[in-house]
Amino acid sequence: MTTQISGILLAAGRGARAGIEENKVYVEIARRPLLLHALSPFLRSPLIDEIIIVVAREEKERAASLVQGMKKEIRFVYGGEQRQDSSLAGIEEATGDIVLIHDVARPFPSQALIARVVTGVRQYGACVPVIPVADTLCYQDEVSGLLREQVSRQGLLRMQTPQGFKRELIRECLRMSNASLSDDAQAALAAGVRVWTVSGEAINLKITTTGDIELAEAIANLVPSVSAIIQKRENNSSSQ
Repeated sequence: MTTQISGILLAAGRGARAGIEENKVYVEIARRPLLLHALSPFLRSPLIDEIIIVVAREEKERAASLVQGMKKEIRFVYGGEQRQDSSLAGIEEATGDIVLIHDVARPFPSQALIARVVTGVRQYGACVPVIPVADTLCYQDEVSGLLREQVSRQGLLRMQTPQGFKRELIRECLRMSNASLSDDAQAALAAGVRVWTVSGEAINLKITTTGDIELAEAIANLVPSVSAIIQKRENNSSSQ
């Protein structure tokens, strides 16, 4: 029997740091709401069998109006007080053996990225996309604002989504967790689960500030070209 895969999109957060009054998932990037940008690769991916969108209770009708007539099954559930509550709500609704949990604040996940994460989950049970930290890192003195000692970036990784897991595995990890989590891999690690990594993508940025929105607007006009470049690079790597 073919393993079913569920895509869970988290769209219930407020995103206050973006400096806008409404939920940022409805902000338009290149004349399309952020939600539709993030949803599109999951709709197009042949690996994703169903999609669950986690929304704020008062925003369900607004979200549903954006996805009418889509070819793939889409269901809605209500988010909770904390991020892990929203993830768990989506997982409880999902029917797939594998779940991919994605922050709608990341509007440009590629189908290739989705495929890499799925492959990792099938092999290891838990898999997340990451990017090595390239910037120089320093601590800051909280009183003076001056720089303190430098932080070694060796081994440091920037976590991205979608993060993929065997559904029963991550459900139990999230049920066990009582901490405030910024992503689902933290729950798995806290439970002693080994989490595999695959290459993330620089274009898979997270919208957090007003500046990120402006950057996403510029990227949106380049996504088809960038995606083609990424795919060509991956095809060349696999043939070597």
